[in-house]
Amino acid sequence: MSELPRGWARVSLDEIAEVQGGIQKQQKRRPVDHKFPFLRVANVGSGSLDLSEVHEVELFDGELERFVLRPGDLLVVEGNGSVSQLGRAARWSGEIENCVHQNHLIRVRPGLAISAKFLELLWNSPEVSAQLRSVAASTSGLHTLSTAKLKRVRIALPPLDEQRRIVVALEEQLSRLDAATVNAANAVKKAGTLIHSSKAKAIRDLMESFPVTVLAEEIREPLRNGHSARAAADGAIRTLTLTAVTKGEFGDAYTKMTAADPEKAAKLWLKAGDILVQRSNTPDLVGTSALYEGPEEWAIFPDLLIRVRTSDRLDPQFAHLVLSAPQTRHYYRSRAKGLAGSMPKIDQETILNTRIPLPDLETQRQTVHAVAQVAERARHAAVTAETYRVKASALRRSLLAEAFAGRLVPQDPADESAATLLDRLRAREAAGATKSRLRSPRRSATQPKHTPGTTSVQEVPPLSRADSSALATATQPTFDLEIPS
Repeated sequence: MSELPRGWARVSLDEIAEVQGGIQKQQKRRPVDHKFPFLRVANVGSGSLDLSEVHEVELFDGELERFVLRPGDLLVVEGNGSVSQLGRAARWSGEIENCVHQNHLIRVRPGLAISAKFLELLWNSPEVSAQLRSVAASTSGLHTLSTAKLKRVRIALPPLDEQRRIVVALEEQLSRLDAATVNAANAVKKAGTLIHSSKAKAIRDLMESFPVTVLAEEIREPLRNGHSARAAADGAIRTLTLTAVTKGEFGDAYTKMTAADPEKAAKLWLKAGDILVQRSNTPDLVGTSALYEGPEEWAIFPDLLIRVRTSDRLDPQFAHLVLSAPQTRHYYRSRAKGLAGSMPKIDQETILNTRIPLPDLETQRQTVHAVAQVAERARHAAVTAETYRVKASALRRSLLAEAFAGRLVPQDPADESAATLLDRLRAREAAGATKSRLRSPRRSATQPKHTPGTTSVQEVPPLSRADSSALATATQPTFDLEIPS
């Protein structure tokens, strides 16, 4: 481990916080007589809470006092299928009165030696995340933690006043990075919307200006379903997967070698200009189409795809533009049918009845080119925005790493060291335990139990006037990000 800055101490989590599990929801917990708000894993993000849907649970005598959340408590997710989300945590600020939490959330209640805000930022940092990944158990693809493992997590603890300075600096910088991330996400979303709207407008304008027919009148040969063949290591015929059409990408990664019937395969080899439509998939993807422009007899297509070959009056690229336009996709979804629990399907008749504007070939090609230009600009903007999002994410990791290595804000020799503060708190705990043995007054039913070392965050001494002045004049590093409008 690297050497700690002056005044810092390396401690385990259970030295500075109380770690406790939650309530397992069982049939006996069905909320009836003594129901209370109940937080679940779904409510806890990384540094944020989603309280739009809070369940309830039945509590019994004494349980509210034991499990109720207090402002400053950190809620840690016990398990996740994605290791990157393992141990994500958010701080409780008392948003809901008398709220408790489920057993898949671990409550970490900070003591007097650590700031609740500092603990939240530290916990969601690369330093702690790496420790959690190293100790997590994995069962059937689910990565899990435990209270015992959390208690042993080691952290570098700065002096309390330095913790406050770090929090102020981080909140300023992270707010800018969060804004950049939101801007990037919005730009990506707008790019997708622009592509869809440009297609919809182009087809709508043509419908108003040119004759409209149906696809059945403009096909070269009857539509054809593909062939269902099992994958085989010694298979000789390459067959597309549905993903090839979903992504609009035709390459080896989206094919499989199959033991297809050679006689059936002979009629299913793809040619440049073939349009493939998914006749069955999820409600969002049913009817998705893609234009094949690769070599002839490279692959065949499976049974869940329908092949369309257009007449000489209908350019294949234009036909695909119409079939992929929002109004056509809406038509396919509205006609899809399926039994409960099964994927919806469309049939050949639905595709044949697709309405198609029929301008001259030159206008068709000009329309395809105009929409392609808009799509290219939108994709370029999306790529640029994603680059900024990745940059912001990397800056966030770097910023947190610098903060918790003691390099973000200056150390102040006048700060009480973390070790001195811990010794002072332990001495006070010992004195309190001695007094408790000599005199243990009965608590009233409403008086909360006091556990040494688990004082509420409000009891932490405030920042002194001198420290506030020093912080106000301290120079903080900045990270400039510019997101294109």
